[in-house]
Parts: sequence; C-alpha cells; structure tokens
Amino acid sequence: MKFVDEAKIYVKAGDGGKGCVSFRREKYVPRGGPDGGDGGRGGDVIARASRNHHTLLDLSYNQHHIVERGGSGGSNNKTGRSTGDIEILVPVGTVISDIETGETLCDLSEAGQSCVIAKGGIGGKGNAHFATSTNRAPRFAQEGMPGEERWVKLEVKLLADVGLVGFPNAGKSTLISRVSAARPKIADYPFTTLSPVLGVVSHKENTFVIADIPGLIEGAHEGMGLGTRFLKHIERTYLLVHMIDLSGGPEKKPWKDYQAINKELQSFSPLLLEKPQLVVFNKIDVPEARERLKKGVDTFKRKGIRIFPVSAATGEGIEQLLDEIIRLLSVRKA
Repeated sequence: MKFVDEAKIYVKAGDGGKGCVSFRREKYVPRGGPDGGDGGRGGDVIARASRNHHTLLDLSYNQHHIVERGGSGGSNNKTGRSTGDIEILVPVGTVISDIETGETLCDLSEAGQSCVIAKGGIGGKGNAHFATSTNRAPRFAQEGMPGEERWVKLEVKLLADVGLVGFPNAGKSTLISRVSAARPKIADYPFTTLSPVLGVVSHKENTFVIADIPGLIEGAHEGMGLGTRFLKHIERTYLLVHMIDLSGGPEKKPWKDYQAINKELQSFSPLLLEKPQLVVFNKIDVPEARERLKKGVDTFKRKGIRIFPVSAATGEGIEQLLDEIIRLLSVRKA
C-alpha cells in the first residue's frame, strides 16, 4: 500500500434542526396553546486513531466529510431526530490542524484516542419554550445552530523509539532489514527508500521500534529531496542512529558528512540535536573502508564521540550496536 503521510480534507458537522411552530388542536381543548418541539442535534465529525490504518491514502481521495442536518421538531412537543456522528479513522501518530488558523486541533498519539474536529450544532427551540403570560401563542421558533466547518490538515508523524538518519545509500535499509522483519527496497543507488519504514527489533528479551528515515541531502530542511516530508518523522523518536558510509571514494569525509546531516537536523528543529545520537560507520566489509576506519575513528574520538563500526550486509558489529541502543532506551524508561 502506498504510504501517504499528509492529506487535506473538508469537514462539516451537522446543523441543528429547526424548532417547530405548532398549537394543540383538540376537539375539547380550546386554545390548547403552543406545542412545537425542538429540533434535533447535528452530528459531530470525529477523528480516531487506529492501529489498522497506516496511511492517509484513502483520505487524500475522499476529501469531503459532511454530516446530515438534524431533524426539525414536530407537534405535540416532539423533538426532531439527531443525526449520528461521522468517524474518520487515521493512523496512530496523526496530527490534525486547522488550515486557516494553523491551530493544532489534536495529536492522536495512542490507538483509540479521538477528538472532535468539527462540532455539530444544537437544535432550535420550538415555540412551546416561548409562551409567556403576555404572549400565550408565540408564532415563532428558533432555527438550529450551524455546525462547525473547516479545512483541516492531517499529518502522520511516525512513532518509533529509534530513527535511522544519514545520506542516501548509507545502508539504513540494509540495517533495518537485518535487525527486524521489515523488508524495504534495497539497491546500490541513492533514494531507493522513498517513504519511511518501521521495523520491530527483538534483542536479548527487549523490543523496540526502529524507523528507516529516507536519505537526507543538504538543503533537506528547505524541502530539497523531499527533506521536510522526511524530517518530521524524526521528531517523535527518542534516539537517533546516524549512519555514515565508509565505502565512498576519497572525496567522502565521514566528519563532513556527520556535520552536514546534523546541520539539516538543527535547521529543521534545534530540538532534534538534543536527542541522544549514536554514530555508526557502515560498510566496513568493503576493503577500502577498513583503511578509512582508523582515521575516521580518530577524528571522532578527538571530539569525544563514540563510533560503532558495522557491516549491515554481513552483520559484523550489529550485536554491539543493539546492546548500546537497548542501554540508552532503558535509561529513558528508568
């Protein structure tokens, strides 16, 4: 199924029904008085997070969600029919905001969580409510209150413990396919992964969720390479695993790559650099990568940054990396 993480929809809650103007008409009750009932309530538009939904694809095609108006009141003080609510199911992690005002209406971060994104109008009062000692036969009733209507933006932000970041072709997809059951597309060229991939990792009786964030490039925070579409998925992760490819040519500088990606993270949101981060040198199974490893490690050590050399293809070093991820995640839970 195609992964769509943004959609814009129009929602219109139901208007309240009209109050009724009516008078008792019985053979032996002259001047029976007003008996007009109230109008029915209009239904709400409700968004609910569901674990069975993983994309906004359906909503990107079905953009209009309109609730029927409440029924009008009737004679003999009968209240009009209230209309049912419309429920829109969205993936867990969906943020909903008003397009016109920019206000965040809700952040559905747990399965089953819901919120009203458009509230229905109440029904108008019938003329029975307006009888007084000076006006015993009111010939008017209230219109129903209009239901709320708005265009809203739905945006999915993945919920994961660990986010994999790095330049295209750094080996993130290979890593996630090795440590979890996720099977992203893998090939030896940049931008193989065009949408985020989630995987559940089990390691030494511990489990955590890892997200493969598609490859970033310089200028990502300004939208280059669909960067802003991808960067938002890192916001909910606790830990970042920064993967650096050691197999490139002489022009590839690990420290330069590390700084470039962190610059994009900071430009998108300074809070991203406050997250714990592990630096991984990948593809050490390639002969020329071994030669670069020592020099690269020395540069990072001088900066006080620990390095994890791994080969996502062969599995070398993966055990130590997972041990450290589990340790850092346990610190958070503590």
